[in-house]
Amino acid sequence: MLLYIHGFNSSPLSDKGLVTASFIQQNYPDLDFRQPQLPSEPLAAMAMLIDIVEQAKTAGESISYIGSSLGGYFASYLAEKYGGRAVLINPAVKPFELFDEFIGTQYNPYTNETYQVLAKHKQDVAQFDTAAIINPDRFYVLLQTGDEVLDYKQAVQKYHCCQLLIEPGGDHSFIGYESQLSAICEYLFS
Repeated sequence: MLLYIHGFNSSPLSDKGLVTASFIQQNYPDLDFRQPQLPSEPLAAMAMLIDIVEQAKTAGESISYIGSSLGGYFASYLAEKYGGRAVLINPAVKPFELFDEFIGTQYNPYTNETYQVLAKHKQDVAQFDTAAIINPDRFYVLLQTGDEVLDYKQAVQKYHCCQLLIEPGGDHSFIGYESQLSAICEYLFS
């Protein structure tokens, strides 16, 4: 199973989500590919992800992850706890440190949902922090130095022992992501 985990205020309908789904359908049509729309509430989002992973584990499936931004943060937790390989795209390292600037009403343009980010969500997200990577062989981390949302140096520091691709420039969306999908799948499925 491949579980694609989108970021904060995003969706499987984002450009990365759509490109990933199309690539997997064309190149791995028999793969169990999951790309859920996560609830905006962090504990509910993680509960959904854990349920998907635990069902796959119970069925004896191997699990891989692609996580973008906050999805990369969640994928780190899942890969460390449940095993499997994870590819992280400009992952959030300490998203709980950023939550204060998002407290209040948010709008998700992909789902047309208006929702509230609460102060308690900061602590909810912090519960899933993997302060140190115990299994570096499980991670391939793609970073662009021009990420305007997250400081890529935090990810370099956290994932220094993992396989890294650091590209100069770019942005938070990871410009040229589609050209990385062959290498991503080779890493995940080899």
